[in-house]
Amino acid sequence: MLRIGPIQLNTNLLLAPIAGYCDLAFRMVCREWGGVGLACTDLLSPQGLLRGTATSLDLAKTNDYDKPVGMQLYGSDPEIMAQGARWAVEHGATVVDINMGCPVDKVTKKDGGSKLLTDLSRAVAIAKRVREELDRCPLSAEEWAHRLGDAQRPGAAHACGGHEHACGEGKAARVLGSGPVPLTCKMRLCWHTSDFETGNACSPHLARMLADVGVAAVTVHGRTTEDKFQGSVRLAGIAAVVDAVGGAIPVIGNGDVREPEDAANMILETGCEGVMIGRGALSTPWIFRDTWSYLMTGRKPAPPSEAEMLATIRRFFSLMLEQRDERYAMFQIRRRISWFAKRLQRQLDNGKMESVKPFKEAIRLADGPNAVLDALARFEAGELRGGIEPAAEHSGAEPI
Repeated sequence: MLRIGPIQLNTNLLLAPIAGYCDLAFRMVCREWGGVGLACTDLLSPQGLLRGTATSLDLAKTNDYDKPVGMQLYGSDPEIMAQGARWAVEHGATVVDINMGCPVDKVTKKDGGSKLLTDLSRAVAIAKRVREELDRCPLSAEEWAHRLGDAQRPGAAHACGGHEHACGEGKAARVLGSGPVPLTCKMRLCWHTSDFETGNACSPHLARMLADVGVAAVTVHGRTTEDKFQGSVRLAGIAAVVDAVGGAIPVIGNGDVREPEDAANMILETGCEGVMIGRGALSTPWIFRDTWSYLMTGRKPAPPSEAEMLATIRRFFSLMLEQRDERYAMFQIRRRISWFAKRLQRQLDNGKMESVKPFKEAIRLADGPNAVLDALARFEAGELRGGIEPAAEHSGAEPI
């Protein structure tokens, strides 16, 4: 189990804030499979939240099933970040997170995200001011109970593979003490790869300073800013942060977790207390169920059937239609079908993978919801397949 401040999560697995992908519909799909201890929103602009812009409000949208939920803010102004944190608390956040890891230019050019790794005094000042603001708006016991809720949604379509409670579903997070909403920070190892390679990564020092100003946990993506999303995660860098904080706060590891074994190895190699999963969940929303079962029992549930995977795609699409509008739902299903379809490939007798390209193209060319549902039905009936699958497509998804 993982404790963040006063909150005891029901698993130590977290869904990362994935830019452009971690909307309410996707968070719900992952939760319905089980195993999610905490799910995070897309990264949020505090200015957008305070002005009430439609985009920011949509990214922050949550509901009674989406619990516990972290809201991640990005920016460089301590006061604006503090007011954004207050907004998050007033609109349902269980945890407030500060983004200190995004390497994307549109964020770093405004001195936010991983640019804060080049100015530790500013990073700590932001965390301190946000912590002060959170302390000014504590939650009542009644509100804590409502905010954590019961993780079991009647009718949730998931399977534990016969391992009773192995997925963590059905258990609500608990508050182990009174207090305000906890603050966490997500960072990278440092800005320059050369600093990491010479033993001068700033993340261990920063994590210690953040703990001193009241940050309850840190998540470390095991790459530098210069790494962007290339190469392999540097587990030694995460381990250095774990050693530096000395158990004062939990460290959550992040990066390259695509299978349950990856999460187990990250915990073993780094000593981190939790694992945050980003891109690995986009094609496998049940990865949290599988990983929690593996961590608890050493066994993984049986893979979902093709029918169950198609039901997950339908579920995501229906939630998009409910929560947004037809235009946006169509945009999202077209851009995500490559992720969803990855696990639909079947191995042929010659050992190669059967192509699902006709199915993906049918979704991308669909002119409306009925055409999407028709493509799903045709694929389930054995159509829209054939040939050998080409090299994997690049999705462009960026884990923040």
